[in-house]
Amino acid sequence: MQIAAFSLTVLISYLIGSLPAGYLAGAIRGVDVRTAGSGNIGATNVFRVLGKTAGITVLLVDGMKGFAAARWVPLLVNQWFPGGAPLDNLALAAGAGAVLGHVYTCWLKFKGGKGIATSAGVGFAWAPEACAVTLAIWIVVFAATRYVSIASLVAAVVLPVAVWVFQYGTKMTIVMTGLGLLAIYKHKGNIRRLLDGTENRVGAKKQQT
Repeated sequence: MQIAAFSLTVLISYLIGSLPAGYLAGAIRGVDVRTAGSGNIGATNVFRVLGKTAGITVLLVDGMKGFAAARWVPLLVNQWFPGGAPLDNLALAAGAGAVLGHVYTCWLKFKGGKGIATSAGVGFAWAPEACAVTLAIWIVVFAATRYVSIASLVAAVVLPVAVWVFQYGTKMTIVMTGLGLLAIYKHKGNIRRLLDGTENRVGAKKQQT
């Protein structure tokens, strides 16, 4: 029963997370965002390529994917398999599944976004106080540097620490650490450009983030 509950939770959450909002936003306008800007389907590149409205919309959708999966999928599965698995454990599986779906979407040959917005959505579903602190730090770092990549990398480190500080439990801290490490890995190109001095700030004429 537990295996079935966890498997279904991960599958549904993965499919929710795999919705390529950025790609779809571009397709509506006849633009393949994978061939423009940085080539990423995340909100930052969509903002750059398609404009403010599209970028904000994709940001919200990507965040809601993580929130919906982590908050509601476990409740749904628990209705089908009552007592099949602890609800908090299903929530952890759902959050991880949603982020993996976004980062490795099956609809685009398993090449998706970097997972920051979706992880933030998961964070707000699990640990709103920790996520609010992380978001505030993201804003401060971005305002100071104008680098989305630096702010996102800092957030990837801060969020699991904040989850631990607010005492949301060892299991959640471990899962958030894993998601943070995945986000850092997906930013490897940005890290390389930062070290080379070729990463451009938001507002620059040419941006590679």
